[in-house]
Amino acid sequence: MRSYRLRLATIILFLSDLVILFLITALAVIIRDITPVIIPSYPVFTRDISYAWWFFPVWLTILAYEGAYTRRFTLWDEVKLLWKAAFFSTLAILTIVFLGQIGLSVSRTVVVLIGALSLVLFPVLRLSLKRRLVRAGLLRRRVLILGANETGVLALRALRGEPNLGYEVVGFLDDASATVRICIEGVKVHRRLDQVERYLAACNIHDVVIALPDRDRDMLNALVTRLQHKAASVLYFPGYSGIAVMGTEIRHFFHDQAFALEIKNNLAEPLNIYTKKAFDLAVGLMLFLLLAVPLAVISLLIMATSPGPAIYRQQRTGRNGNPFLCYKFRTMYRDADERVKDILAADVKAREEWEKFRKFKDDPRITPFGRFLRETSLDELPQIINVLRGEMSLVGPRPVTREEIELYYKDSADLCYSVLPGITGLWQVSGRSNTSYDYRIMLDSWYVRNWNLWLDIVILIKTVHVVINKEGAR
Repeated sequence: MRSYRLRLATIILFLSDLVILFLITALAVIIRDITPVIIPSYPVFTRDISYAWWFFPVWLTILAYEGAYTRRFTLWDEVKLLWKAAFFSTLAILTIVFLGQIGLSVSRTVVVLIGALSLVLFPVLRLSLKRRLVRAGLLRRRVLILGANETGVLALRALRGEPNLGYEVVGFLDDASATVRICIEGVKVHRRLDQVERYLAACNIHDVVIALPDRDRDMLNALVTRLQHKAASVLYFPGYSGIAVMGTEIRHFFHDQAFALEIKNNLAEPLNIYTKKAFDLAVGLMLFLLLAVPLAVISLLIMATSPGPAIYRQQRTGRNGNPFLCYKFRTMYRDADERVKDILAADVKAREEWEKFRKFKDDPRITPFGRFLRETSLDELPQIINVLRGEMSLVGPRPVTREEIELYYKDSADLCYSVLPGITGLWQVSGRSNTSYDYRIMLDSWYVRNWNLWLDIVILIKTVHVVINKEGAR
């Protein structure tokens, strides 16, 4: 029954991908057909959609090669897979068109449009379908966690935090005498770890998570060996989090039957540094050109609603501790510094709040229009100028003052400011108004240790969501 459901889900995914590709191709052909109407000088292409039939096998082959029908991915890993498939499928089709000299019968504009449209439509449609398949039980996998401890709870929250994986935790198994709970976050705890095989059969378990970092190594080796052929897969949680995981690789040493985790310093590689800088300049210049008019309008509205300049400049700490002038739209009254001194001197609770969060919940210094700019994060837009000047990055740790670094950052200062600060970052897309300053520093540190270009792209996409939903600072 289990294998039947998985095969059915795979067939549905494959057929749905075919339908999605057909719809995207049809839309690309429609856009190509109306282009000469909008741009008279653009050449007319008279062939119908039938010439594109061979595009689909190319796409589906690349999707299958990347594991789209055999592996499970977190949401953003699946988006990455689909973008990668879009790039290589477009490249492969254009190469075939060029080498086969069939440019007169195939519209290259349509090929490029299919790739561009797929960047948005393919993830949206495919992930929506997968959510429905998970809810229907076709892609759901029952999981048993061995270890009702802190590591087990970490594993439970990690699996629940990625619903795209389709994992359903149905129980814990732990025979440790210290384990006294009968239920953890709604999941029942069972006691007989030595009866794990019986639980696998009785509860129809697909996958097993081992979260027993304190157990004897020989015992863990024997447990993994026993379960490897009884469950579809075995996941091992080593019991620590917060270390760099992006780009971490497993190194195998076959002679001694051992392995090691190779943890890389991604931003120490010159190629990665130049890649990030090129990405910042290209996207920053594009954003500046697109947003030039909105920037001017916001500037006029700021000056019209409260006396003072539109741009607020403050010295912040940049890479390697170098100071620079950080630009923001002014969101406060001109006497904001005097107001905060009066508040801290008169109100003990306000002083405690300031020391913990470095801001006030209902900040009297902020103008009404400034509050809107902060909620939408639009006050950060002038920092695009800092990006183009090479003082900031699009994504990075939050730019802070020297005082904040000395008060709060402690051992994290050298790590966080070994890179350029960013307009947006992991903190800004992680519930920024509801997080403590220490948690903010932890997120910035995690970002620096785990940087890769895809992480920057994900944070930028999430930032758009934050802006649209007005989840910025308050």
